[in-house]
Amino acid sequence: MKKPNIILIMTDTQATNMVGCYSGKALNTNNIDQLASEGIQFNSAYTCSPVCTPARGGLFTGIYSNQSGPWTNNLAPGLNIRNMGHHFKHANYKTCYIGKWHLDGHDYFGTGVCPPEWDKEFWYEGANYLAELSDKEIDLWRNGLNSAAELRANNITAEFTWANRISNRAVDYINRREQEKDHPFLMVLSYDEPHHPFTCPPEYVDKYEDFAYDLGKKAFDTLEKKPIHHKLWSDAMPSPVGEDGQYRHPLYFACNDYVDDEIGRVIKHLDQSELDNTWIVYTSDHGEMMGAHKLVSKGAAMYDDITNIPLIIRPPSSDRALDASEKVINTPVSHIDILPTLMMLAGITPPEILPGENLLSINDQLDITRGVMVEFNRYEIEHDSFGGFIPVRCWVNNDYKLVLNLLTSDELYDRKNDPDELNNLITSPKHEVIRDQIHDTLLAYMDTIRDPFRSYQWAVRPWRKGIEANWMGAFRPKPHDGFSKVVRDYDTGMPTQGVKVEDKKQKF
Repeated sequence: MKKPNIILIMTDTQATNMVGCYSGKALNTNNIDQLASEGIQFNSAYTCSPVCTPARGGLFTGIYSNQSGPWTNNLAPGLNIRNMGHHFKHANYKTCYIGKWHLDGHDYFGTGVCPPEWDKEFWYEGANYLAELSDKEIDLWRNGLNSAAELRANNITAEFTWANRISNRAVDYINRREQEKDHPFLMVLSYDEPHHPFTCPPEYVDKYEDFAYDLGKKAFDTLEKKPIHHKLWSDAMPSPVGEDGQYRHPLYFACNDYVDDEIGRVIKHLDQSELDNTWIVYTSDHGEMMGAHKLVSKGAAMYDDITNIPLIIRPPSSDRALDASEKVINTPVSHIDILPTLMMLAGITPPEILPGENLLSINDQLDITRGVMVEFNRYEIEHDSFGGFIPVRCWVNNDYKLVLNLLTSDELYDRKNDPDELNNLITSPKHEVIRDQIHDTLLAYMDTIRDPFRSYQWAVRPWRKGIEANWMGAFRPKPHDGFSKVVRDYDTGMPTQGVKVEDKKQKF
């Protein structure tokens, strides 16, 4: 049986609130919406972390960034950590990555150097795009195109943009594959839009000059009974939303529209023979607060505005007969589930170290207790303008969201009755039992995945009764990753025999 082709498309800073088929708003995301109509839409998909590099770390390595290495921006995965490209190239797939990488430990633009697991000819991260621009054009892109008038004054067309050049390369790659069909391919398209600096043709901006996004009650959150770091964040980076509760940002909405058209250009180029054997997966790394809860950008918060990301899987045209119950999934899923899902589609057995599951096996009726973890540790190592080290762990299930803010105070939200996440129930007597159950589940998961930031402080919270601080003493070798050599015990130098618990009674 011929192995399928896989195209993974991702955007940057585009939560579900910015996609029409999720938000119900007129955002002109018609091509993404079409994918949803032909595939499976996951309504409760969550980022691994609401900041770029840690989110990408989870998505592309299938391992949470706390253990894979890039637990903040500008850190790279460890040398013994394999990403999506490694797994697929090892399985005789052609592997192509086009666009923003943000996972090499360098800056936002990257080094421009293609890792060996990807096709060097098509590698095209930010540094490669910059290399095609003059110094004047670079300055324009980063600083001088802040309105439709400035875009027109500088004759900016689609051809100038990073997104357009990413799509061009994708089309070229598809054309190339027409002559090389012996091997299946994995192609990743990683768009920067609608992320700053919001560069698109001016006619897109024209459409949103008078557009206002109604945030509803979230615009008026007083942050009372919320963690103090939310208030500090709000004070340091004031929300642009006024008393009308409307968010206005023509360039952001324009780029959101524009990147959808660039995505559509690639999808429409696939001919029928490729459609018959090509899976398309679309997602984003995280969202943008847009003034909700009086916050802007992203960072140490677990509000849906930045953690609830779009996720759509469209099967090949020959395998697209989906039941109504299969087309929309409400059970919580995660970035962490994407790599094992793609591997299973390709007939690759996911290694033990990957904690995610096959998204195509998720069932709303059967997986009612399923939950996912979201983490945050720090925004970036190179500056503290987003608050520094603020470790957070969150657990989302069908009904509730529990947020542990290790250095401040915690949160509990009722997802069904309080979708705007305004009422913090962490000390509510009526919710003690369910809160503690979710707390136990999150602690157990952190232990299972070997979260290196785990400690008794996550368990001993002011609101949690009956838990005492305990020393952690178990040695457990890293699960098999499919590539690394055998783990050897420190004491013996021999292949590990498995778990060993330190003897607390040992005397020296």
